[in-house]
Amino acid sequence: MASTQDRTAPVVQTRSGAIRGVAEGGLAVFKGVPYAEPPVGSLRWCPAQPHPGWTGTLDATAYGPGSPQAVREGDPILGGHGVPPFDEDCLTLNVWTPGTDDARRPVLVWIHGGAFISGSGAMPNYSGETFARNGDLVVVTLNYRLGPLGLLSLAPDDGAEAGSNVWLTDQLAALRWIQDNVAAFGGDPGNVTVAGQSAGALSTAALAAHADGGRLFHRAILQSVPLAMPLVTPAESLARTAAYLEIVGAKDEDELRTLPWPRLVEATAGLLAATTEWGHWTAPFLPVLDNRTAPRQPVDNLLDGPGAGIDVLIGWTREESAFTFALGPTYASATKELVLRRARDSFGDGAAEAYAAYEAARPGARPIDVLIDLSTDELFRKPTLAFAEARALRGRPVWTYEFGFPTPAHDGRLGAPHCLDLPFVFDNFDKWSHAPFLAGMDTRIRDGLAKTVHRAWISFIRTGDPNHPAMPRWHRYDRKSRTTLRFDTVTTVVSRPAPH
Repeated sequence: MASTQDRTAPVVQTRSGAIRGVAEGGLAVFKGVPYAEPPVGSLRWCPAQPHPGWTGTLDATAYGPGSPQAVREGDPILGGHGVPPFDEDCLTLNVWTPGTDDARRPVLVWIHGGAFISGSGAMPNYSGETFARNGDLVVVTLNYRLGPLGLLSLAPDDGAEAGSNVWLTDQLAALRWIQDNVAAFGGDPGNVTVAGQSAGALSTAALAAHADGGRLFHRAILQSVPLAMPLVTPAESLARTAAYLEIVGAKDEDELRTLPWPRLVEATAGLLAATTEWGHWTAPFLPVLDNRTAPRQPVDNLLDGPGAGIDVLIGWTREESAFTFALGPTYASATKELVLRRARDSFGDGAAEAYAAYEAARPGARPIDVLIDLSTDELFRKPTLAFAEARALRGRPVWTYEFGFPTPAHDGRLGAPHCLDLPFVFDNFDKWSHAPFLAGMDTRIRDGLAKTVHRAWISFIRTGDPNHPAMPRWHRYDRKSRTTLRFDTVTTVVSRPAPH
């Protein structure tokens, strides 16, 4: 489709056709670029298909719709991390570049989180301008199918899992599009870093199995990756599909295919309620361990096989689980007995001893604080360090960090919760002006820490080494020193970090 935009705006010829973007702050920006055929009609729940292309010049000055998702203000899971409008025709990406030339700049691909049910690449939080400008990088953000449209498993068809993990096929299609086209945006297809937080980090690890020997990407940044949340089996996923069919009120999958997407998304809350366990992180839809799209657990992809050679930077926030537990009314009145009951799920007969150890490690700890530390260790911190040990044993490069800078919001009850590291990584606090987690911070310390973190990420993306002159020397994790960098009021190197 032809565009009537200013002829001086940047124009790039992709393999699908020409696109016209916009000049913003010294960067060329292209928004809402289709990377796959719209997954609508007969393509609902089908793997992503190549886009057929277009004639004329496509207008790429506005973000495309986000994947359909529920929006419930104040809910940590259904809180509405995406940017309306939403539509099934959502498979688009956005590009920020310092120049559409042949400079062959390093490429950063950011995959948003949101428990696989919310978020979008159009969120101001994830704008690529700071990385593109400060690091001379080409930055790409993307949308992928979420919730029931991206993770609902359908009955096996001819021995294959029909419709499982179509979210992953979307991300793979985006990476292939980037390989084919990023040189036209001034990027180097031979120097691509994929980064993500939470579900975006788990996605990054899952993609490593499909890296074609390092062809699609070469470095990975995994922020707050829930490595202890394994992919479910096809049988387990189909059981969730059966429960979902009952909640949505469809008698079978054929009827499900005819329902409008708002009805499909609305039923997400019912499935979330049906799968919630007290004291555990949960998600209504989970990736599937199948034989076609995800044949291995994500962590295994970065230890052996095609993803083993990918450089890895990985870490967690000190109180990850405060994001879910500290403010929710369900947990506000948590008692010691309730937390002990939860601890038995992990420690069995040793629950009381574990509780006492967590309590001693945090003087004045309330039962909810013990739950937060226990859950953070179990889901994020412990498996991350175990992964680093395994990488180090294989002689593979890995850098580990802990983000511990606390927020004073909510009377300091949150510490450094899940997601607090994001505005520091992007160094764009102006994009997070409505985020309550940032309220009351000492802006001088905050901004100094952001510069340290942001520059470390840029260095890793450019060279595979996160070090830069304005920070302590950050050594690779090895089995002798077990070096971890702690980002806090004062950034320090920690050797052999002790458990909570």
